[in-house]
Amino acid sequence: MAGEQLYVLNALDAARTQWYHFMAIIIAGMGFFTDAYDLFCISLITKLLGRIYYFDPNSSSPGSLPPNVSAAVNGVAFCGTLSGQLFFGWLGDKMGRKKVYGLTLILMVVCSVASGLSFGHTAKGVIATLCFFRFWLGFGIGGDYPLSATIMSEYANKRTRGAFIAAVFAMQGFGILTGGIVALIVSAGFKNKYDVPPYSVDRAGSTVPQADYVWRIILMLGAVPAALTYYWRMKMPETARYTALVAKNAKLAAADMTKVLNVEIEEDVERAQRLVDERANKFGLFSKEFARRHGIHLVATTTTWFFLDIAFYSQNLFQKDIFSAIGWIPKAATMNAIEEVFRIARAQTLIALCGTVPGYWFTVALIEVMGRYRIQIMGFFMMTVFMLALAIPYDHWTHNHVGFVVMYGFTFFFANFGPNSTTFIVPAEVFPARLRSTCHGISAASGKAGAIVGAFGFLYAAQSKDPAKREKGYPAGIGVRNALFVLVTTNFLGLLFSLLVPEPKGKSLEEISKETEEENNGTTIAST
Repeated sequence: MAGEQLYVLNALDAARTQWYHFMAIIIAGMGFFTDAYDLFCISLITKLLGRIYYFDPNSSSPGSLPPNVSAAVNGVAFCGTLSGQLFFGWLGDKMGRKKVYGLTLILMVVCSVASGLSFGHTAKGVIATLCFFRFWLGFGIGGDYPLSATIMSEYANKRTRGAFIAAVFAMQGFGILTGGIVALIVSAGFKNKYDVPPYSVDRAGSTVPQADYVWRIILMLGAVPAALTYYWRMKMPETARYTALVAKNAKLAAADMTKVLNVEIEEDVERAQRLVDERANKFGLFSKEFARRHGIHLVATTTTWFFLDIAFYSQNLFQKDIFSAIGWIPKAATMNAIEEVFRIARAQTLIALCGTVPGYWFTVALIEVMGRYRIQIMGFFMMTVFMLALAIPYDHWTHNHVGFVVMYGFTFFFANFGPNSTTFIVPAEVFPARLRSTCHGISAASGKAGAIVGAFGFLYAAQSKDPAKREKGYPAGIGVRNALFVLVTTNFLGLLFSLLVPEPKGKSLEEISKETEEENNGTTIAST
C-alpha cells in the first residue's frame, strides 16, 4: 500500500529525544564551529597582513592590503567552499554520508595548519601560499555543509528535526565568537609581552617581528576542534535512510538504529525490499520528473541562500571597515599593528556575543513553533528594515557609534533568527534521500556564490572616494552608504523568493520529499 513505511524509518520518526541525538548535534556541530572559525577569522587579520607585508608610508592608509589582494585573501576560501559543496554533496549520495564525512575534517586540519605556515621570499609569495591553502581549507569546509545537514536530518525524529539541524548550524555562532576571543587573547598577549611602539611612518614603528606570529597562531588554532572531532565522526554509523533507501539494505539499517536508539527494531526483509523497489526514485537530477516534483523547491533554496549570503558574508567580512568608516575603530595611524588587531577583535566579538549567537539559538528554540517559512520571511523583512535604518541616516550614525552598533547588531540577530538558519535547514528536508546531499550541496554552493559576490563586490563598492587613493590606483567605489543600499536590495529579493519555500514542519522526510508515492506505469498514486 502507498501509505506503508519501513519499520526502521517509522522508529526514527517516532523516537524520543535521547543522548545520542545530542551527541550527533555536537559531532556535526563541531564541524560548523570549525567552519565558522576558519572562514571568519581571516577578517580579523587582514589589516595586520597589510601592515606586515604591504606597508607604504606614502599611502593615505599605510598598511592596508591593496583591494585585489584583500579580495583574494577574503574570497578564495569561498571559492574552495563552493567547489567542496558541489563535490562532497554529490559524493555523499554516491558513496554514503559516513564514508566521506571524515575526509572533510582531514582537509580542514591539514590546511588550517598549512595556512599558518604560509611561506615565501616576498610578500606576494606569502599571500599566494596563504591563498592556496585557504582554497583547499574552503574545499573541506564546503563538504561539511551538505553532509552535516543531511546526517542530522536523517537521524532526527520528525517532531524536533528542525531544532536539531538548527542546533548543528548554531555552532557557527560559537565559532565566530571563539575566533574573536582567540584573536583578543593572542593579540593582548603579544601586546603586553613585547614593547610595541606606537604607529609611525617607519614600518618598524608600527610592528615588531613577533607580529608575524599573531596571524599564524590565530589561523592554526582552527585545526584543534576539527582534530578533536575526527574520532567521533568515524564511530557514527551510516544513516538509516541512506542504508535503507539508497543502499537498499533495510536489515542493516534496522541493526544500526537498534544500537543507536536502544530500541529493538526488526525489519521484514521481503516487505522492506518490496517497499524500497516500489518507491525507488528512478528519475535523475536533470529529469522532467525531478523538475515537476522538486524544481520549485530547488529554485527556492538556491535563490534565497544566494541573496542571503551576499548580505551575510559582506557584513561579517567587512564590518571592521564599516566600523572604521564610522569612527568606532580609530584610524590605523593612531595605533600600532597588534593594537589594531585587538580593537578589531573586540568589536567583532561584541557583535557576535550580542547579535549573532543569540539569533541562532532563537531559531533553535522557536523553529518547531513558528515553522521554517515564517522565520525566513520574518528574518529577511527585518534585515531589510534595519539595513534601511542604517543606510538612510548614514551621516547621523557616523556621530552616534553606539546607536550604529546596536542597529548593526540587530541585522545579525535577524539574519540568524531568520534565513541564515532556515536556508541551511530546508534543503536537508525537502529532497529525496538519493538526491538529498547533492541538492543541499547545490543550494549551499549557490549561497557561496553569493558570498563571493559579497566578498569581492562589497570590497570594491565600499571603497572610499578619497582622491588620494584614486591617484594610487585604488578604485573609488560607491561608498559604504550606497553599499548598504545594495544590501537592502538583496535582502528584499531574498524576501520575495522566500515565498516559494515549502513548510516541512511536523512531517516525515519521506512525506515531504514524496518518497511515499508509488509510480506505476507513469501514474503517480499519492499516499494517504
